[in-house]
Amino acid sequence: MELGKRVALVTGGSRGIGKGIALGLGREGARVALSYRSNKAAAQNALRQLQALGCECFAVEADATNPERSDFLVRSVLERFQRLDVLVNNVGIFNWGTVADTTPDEWKRVLDSNLMSVFYTSKAALPPMRKQHWGRIINIGAVGAERAFGQATISAYAAAKASVVAFSRSLALEEAKNGITVNVVNPPNIDDKELSLEEARRTRDARFPVGRPPSADDIAAVVKFLASDSADYVTGQVVSVSGGWMM
Repeated sequence: MELGKRVALVTGGSRGIGKGIALGLGREGARVALSYRSNKAAAQNALRQLQALGCECFAVEADATNPERSDFLVRSVLERFQRLDVLVNNVGIFNWGTVADTTPDEWKRVLDSNLMSVFYTSKAALPPMRKQHWGRIINIGAVGAERAFGQATISAYAAAKASVVAFSRSLALEEAKNGITVNVVNPPNIDDKELSLEEARRTRDARFPVGRPPSADDIAAVVKFLASDSADYVTGQVVSVSGGWMM
């Protein structure tokens, strides 16, 4: 699964799942760019961990829900590394709330974060990927995109993540001729995104047939495969990394 000198961009890569994915790609030899919205300290910490692996890396402050900043983010990667091979769209906020209680602004904020950011950054990444006739777009979804999980309070989040699946499959069809694959990785719906809290373990272990909630490394392992040459023939797919939760 060696990624050689491939260039990977991970949005929201300063902590949680995103940081785990960035570190996983860095361990495989990829050069890594990560974006963060405001937490510079977390981004610097992630960079230190990547550098300790010998990874060539840098961070860009960019709000992926803004199309101009998404364009800037991709341009920054191209200026630094002259190419972009792997895009991992990881940005996304969680929201609890019934439809009756969700305001239009809250609904829009969740869709902007989880769906529109995927569109903006993917669109910006297509020209360089098409030019090199090789690319990997990997979108981080959620098991809640497949079905509700006993909570009638995730309508905005579930709608956004389900839309990411539909978008990804359509984009996979559009870009297959250009050597670009597009896939979705669905972790469980854990709103913290760090996936290591003791509270998550206490409350959710019983829901996972494998006996534990996932770690960021579990998600990163699947992303690494989809980013590799071994996944040339895998596109338009949704891979649930949920330890059997909700089967």
